[in-house]
Amino acid sequence: MKKILLITITMSVLLSSCVSTKKYTDLESQYGKTKQDLVDAKADLQSCLVEKDHLASLNEILKEDKSRSLQQVENLTVLTQSSSDNIKEVIAQLSEKDKYINGIRDAMTRKDSINLALAFQLKKDLAAGIQDEDIQIEVEKTVVYISIADKMLFKSGSAVVSDRAKEVLGKVATVVNSKPEMEVQVEGYTDNVSINTKCMKDNWDLSVARATAVVRVLQNDYAVNPGRLIAAGRSEFVPLASNDTPDGRSTNRRTRIVILPKLDQFFDILEQKPE
Repeated sequence: MKKILLITITMSVLLSSCVSTKKYTDLESQYGKTKQDLVDAKADLQSCLVEKDHLASLNEILKEDKSRSLQQVENLTVLTQSSSDNIKEVIAQLSEKDKYINGIRDAMTRKDSINLALAFQLKKDLAAGIQDEDIQIEVEKTVVYISIADKMLFKSGSAVVSDRAKEVLGKVATVVNSKPEMEVQVEGYTDNVSINTKCMKDNWDLSVARATAVVRVLQNDYAVNPGRLIAAGRSEFVPLASNDTPDGRSTNRRTRIVILPKLDQFFDILEQKPE
C-alpha cells in the first residue's frame, strides 16, 4: 500500500513537473514573440517619427512655396495694374496728341478758308475797274500776298504814292477793314541799282520809305487801324528776277502787301477744344 502510494505521489510530481515545463516553454515562446512585436512596434514608431518629421519639413516647404506663389501673384497683379495704368496713360497721351493735331488741322483749315475767301474778295474788288498785270494776288502757305509793281505806285527813286496807286490801295483797304482779325504787312523791295540822294542813303532807305508811305495811305486815307499795320524794307536782297536786264530790275522793284492772321489769335484757335 505504501509502495503504491509512493508510486502515485512520484508520478503526480513528475506529471506536475512536465506540465510546468511546457507552460514555461509556451510562456517563453510568447515572451519572445511579444518582445519581437515590441521591437517591430518601436521600429514602426521610429519610422512614423521619421515620416512625421519629413511631412513636417515638406509642409514647411509647401508653406514657403505657397507664400512665394502668393507674393509672385501679388507682384504680377501689381505689375499688371502698373502696366495697365501705363498703357492707359500712353493711350491718353496719344489721344491728347491726336486732339492737338486735329486742332491744328482744323485751325489751318479755318485759316485756309479765311484766306481763300479773302483772296477771292480782293481779286473781285480789284478787277472792278482795274485790270493790270502789275497787280498780282496769290495765296501761298495760307497767307494772302498782293504784289504791286513800283511803276504803278511810285516814280523812279521816289517814295510818293501816285493817285492811281491810291485807288488800288483803297480797294485793298476795304477788304482789310472787313477782316479786323488780320494783320497787314507792307514790304518794300528794290533792284540793285544804288541810290544816294539827299533823302535816301541807299536802297534800304528807299525800300523802307516806300513801305512806310503805303502804310500811311492805308492809315490816313482809308482808316485802317495802325495797330494792324507793319512797314518793312527788304532793299535789293530778295530779287524775283535777274538784275542784269531792265525787265528783271523792273520786276524786282515792287511793293508787297501781306495779309495774315494775328499770331495770338491763331494760337487761340489752336487752343480751342476740337469738337
